Amino acid sequence: MSINYSEKIPNNVNLTTDRTLQRALEHWQPKFLEWWGALGPHDFAGNDVYLRTAVGVDAQGWASYGSVKMPDYRWGIFLADAIPDRTIGFGDSYGQPVWQQVPGEFRAQFRRLIVTQGDTEPASVEQQHLLGHTCPSLYDLRNLFQVNVEEGRHLWAMVYLLHAYFGRDGREEAEELLARHSGDADKPRILGTFNEPISDWLSFFMFTYFTDRDGKFQLKSLAESSFDPLARTCRFMLTEEAHHMFVGETGIGRVIRRTLEVMKELGTNDPGAIRRQGAIDLPTIQRYLNYWFTSSLDLFGSEVSSNAATTFANGIKGRPDESQFEDHVCADASFELDVPDGQGGVAKEKVPMRNAMNEIARDAYVKDCEIGVKRWNMAIKRAGQDFQLALPSRRFRRAIGAWAGVPTDQAGTPITREAFERQSVDWVPSEDDRAFVRSLMQQVKEPGKMAGWIAPPDRGINNLPVDYEYVRLN
Repeated sequence: MSINYSEKIPNNVNLTTDRTLQRALEHWQPKFLEWWGALGPHDFAGNDVYLRTAVGVDAQGWASYGSVKMPDYRWGIFLADAIPDRTIGFGDSYGQPVWQQVPGEFRAQFRRLIVTQGDTEPASVEQQHLLGHTCPSLYDLRNLFQVNVEEGRHLWAMVYLLHAYFGRDGREEAEELLARHSGDADKPRILGTFNEPISDWLSFFMFTYFTDRDGKFQLKSLAESSFDPLARTCRFMLTEEAHHMFVGETGIGRVIRRTLEVMKELGTNDPGAIRRQGAIDLPTIQRYLNYWFTSSLDLFGSEVSSNAATTFANGIKGRPDESQFEDHVCADASFELDVPDGQGGVAKEKVPMRNAMNEIARDAYVKDCEIGVKRWNMAIKRAGQDFQLALPSRRFRRAIGAWAGVPTDQAGTPITREAFERQSVDWVPSEDDRAFVRSLMQQVKEPGKMAGWIAPPDRGINNLPVDYEYVRLN
């Protein structure tokens, strides 16, 4: 399905055929632009940025590239092509035709899911809106802005669904998506991770690797939904989301590569010596990894959840890549979990499979996170260094679920609260760690040049050289 860029709001949903909906979205559009101007990367509004823009929704040749000022970026509403004769792929209505409208009995559940997903999109823009001032290169600055404009478009995707299918309630929810703000004491974002400050680029790379990867699995689950417009919306969002995780994985990899270069130059793995040379030592990278991975784990929710069981049974939200499973109903299946035994140990608990859907998605997420960690460790090993990065246990530093507030070490072994407090400085970034990393954050504006704490990328964007002027700052 082609995308109509001649309209005020680019779309492939035939928006002109519903004048009421079109007027409602055109009424919301100026408020979105006002929000972008205030809490997006507003100091760069006048700069030309080499960005990609969606021109289609198929996998081949779906985007075009060119320089554009971000306030002129054409945000729009894009749904993946409909799958002919698609049927419900899971739950109690398995095999029946998918829904083109929201069933009345499920409206509240769908609205809550769409609002929660939509809330994360502007939140991440707000978290990152000052990072441009400390970019390590123009290449990285462009990647930040690409992530930002696509998160803005993902907000549009959810706002369209709210306006099109939820009437006045949906319009009010769309207004609230611009009224809440990341870290606001009075009206914070819905999910805790999206209220965390991102004041340095190592945190940004960790966020795009770990937290955007959570977004990938949430979108995969929603892409299975029996409500076909939601499924089609999320399928296209996944196409854009892949770049965000690429930014995270390669960004962390480049930080590690530069650290390894400094270690070789100095002939030492001493963190203090490496820091004095202006690089980020591997133990500090591990502590940042621990922080963002565990924070992102909580986004999946509790291990045992009646809400997850209900949304699966009702066909609202499936498992990521539902087709890989044999049993799509899970009426009688069970799932075994690790839970605290109440005596400082770990016990096994068997629960109904439907109640464990959050944990099944978290399983898939953890396995996906491990892929990048293996690549980073291969680079460390090739450099001859005896150090391995590792994901901490999913029991470690949890604030939601069975392990919430239970002190454990990185391996997930329960320990005393005193031991946890004493050793946490070795496990998550301290204020000194954060201050050191922030001290390295100096803007580099010359094309092709890199900050001293990060290595250059292997290649540029869209077959352009690394030293291309991806953002024109002058």
